[in-house]
Amino acid sequence: MIDNNIKYILVTGATGQLGFDIVSELIKRGHHVMGVGSADLDITDDEAVFNFFNAFKFSHVIHTAAYTKVDKAEEEKDLNYEINVHGTENIVSGCYKYGIPMTYFSTDYVFGGEGDKPFKEDDPINPLCEYANAKYQGEELVKKLKDYFIIRISWVYGKNGKNFVKTMLELSKTKTELKIVADQIGSPSYTIDIAKETVDMIESKKYGIYHMTNEGFVSWADFAREIFRKTGKKVNVIDTTTEDYGALALRPKNSRLDKTKLYNAGFDRMPTWNDALDRYLKEIGEI
Repeated sequence: MIDNNIKYILVTGATGQLGFDIVSELIKRGHHVMGVGSADLDITDDEAVFNFFNAFKFSHVIHTAAYTKVDKAEEEKDLNYEINVHGTENIVSGCYKYGIPMTYFSTDYVFGGEGDKPFKEDDPINPLCEYANAKYQGEELVKKLKDYFIIRISWVYGKNGKNFVKTMLELSKTKTELKIVADQIGSPSYTIDIAKETVDMIESKKYGIYHMTNEGFVSWADFAREIFRKTGKKVNVIDTTTEDYGALALRPKNSRLDKTKLYNAGFDRMPTWNDALDRYLKEIGEI
């Protein structure tokens, strides 16, 4: 039951894999939380968002709601923009009006993926696709606030949603051989680990732009091999290139993110992607 005298931490996208784990982590630490999905609040509806912020008191807003279908965004440009830009603008407006700090999740895609060095927070932006461009526009909107976190993440997977790990496990039921892209390098990142570090950040109030991923780098092809190895699936992974795979949206080949700023600010070192994968596979009952 909602108590209008209490200030809540609002989490949008609470039914998604990241939002779900952030809500769980906040509750575990004793915070008052209001998690909403699209059925509870249409972030693209200006009046609905305005009324929502008028009706409740929030101490912080964590905005995880997003359009994340990278390839479909090339065809559904308007919908991608409506959710990722206009929806974010509505949430920012509510935060601005009431002086509420905000956390916004962005993506490694904003950098364009040139070279092989991990990207730092202030490196030049070069969105390659419609999804990346919309997420970057969201970042620029959030910067209008006095207090904010912009957290760039990559290759995310969790229990409560679709992701690469689940797709690989599903395909292993009917396939003995798969072609997987081997020239895109990044850090697979477990939503449980991101959620814990995010709540640490909010509690610290050390506002700014940060990169947050599990430690270490791997290609999609080698990540798939490790998923199959750990779960005992007999699937042969064949390396292919980004060009040969032919996805509709351009994707960065270099998704490495530098986390020096995160650690220099005193936040915990993130677990390795391999350790995170072990814990995730146990969580979903695969090992």
